[in-house]
Amino acid sequence: MTAGRRRTSAAARGTVLQELLPGHPAREPWRLVPSTGQHYLDVGTGRPLLFLHGNATWSHAWRTLLPTLVPHARCLAPDLPGLGLSRHPATPADPAHRHLHQLDHVDALYRHVVRDEGVAPTGWTFVVHGWGGPLDLARLLRNPGVVSRLVVLDTIAFPWPDGHRLPFRLRRLRNHRPVAAAHAADALARATVRLGVIHRLGPAERRACLLPHARRGSRRAITEFARAVPRGPADPARRLLAPPEESDDLARLPMLIGWGMRDPVFSAEVLTDWTRRHPYAVVHRFPRAGHLVMDDAGAELGLRIRDFLLPEPVRGQR
Repeated sequence: MTAGRRRTSAAARGTVLQELLPGHPAREPWRLVPSTGQHYLDVGTGRPLLFLHGNATWSHAWRTLLPTLVPHARCLAPDLPGLGLSRHPATPADPAHRHLHQLDHVDALYRHVVRDEGVAPTGWTFVVHGWGGPLDLARLLRNPGVVSRLVVLDTIAFPWPDGHRLPFRLRRLRNHRPVAAAHAADALARATVRLGVIHRLGPAERRACLLPHARRGSRRAITEFARAVPRGPADPARRLLAPPEESDDLARLPMLIGWGMRDPVFSAEVLTDWTRRHPYAVVHRFPRAGHLVMDDAGAELGLRIRDFLLPEPVRGQR
């Protein structure tokens, strides 16, 4: 293919992308980690800013934040294995190893962008949300010295607080029949884009969020992630939720916490536990935001993260 035809093909893909994914931050998002087939966005210049999304979402979830942050950082936003545009890997049958397999994909992305794409090996900021939080924080603890700042959005990195109960529908996903029904109807992803926000998304926005999992065969990772949410000490994923205060690497990091106060899963009690464990974190509460705080409060949250990236963040704000 000639250079001219390649440019025409790329432009055509970009046009289709903008039609299907309104507000998507990149016209050319076709980037893959060669060793894993994991898809990721790579936009902007500056120090690396890694976004890790939660379950039933993908890198498109960051579309409202990236326009504010791209001028100030090199924004890397992968799709977790089996979600978004990433290939679904052959995950181990043993649930105890499945989460470490996902973590290995984050490591592979890091090695690829540092070795092949010229990204700095240190000075990273992690932005974590939902189930992406335990994975990214586990990577942080496994690779000290890479991360210099941390942004926490409606996630957890420690056992659930005493008295916290997951919503009934999530608890039911340990049973075969509810899992099969949710998988067939794409119920988890649909519930996320409808119930995860306070300000209702428009039809085009909802279609874009659901697009990668429109086919039944592309939803397996969503139900696997949901079933992996730990409910007690015996759950395999519990190993990812080591108490943060046990790690000097996490405790010493400047931290910004942005929280949707109407999140039905990561409730105010979870936020209280974060602030107890990290009393010097910069905390911004968004009373009119749900689980997808980046949709409900994207404009203000983007500015807060931008300011946090400055050399001297103001600590202890409540």
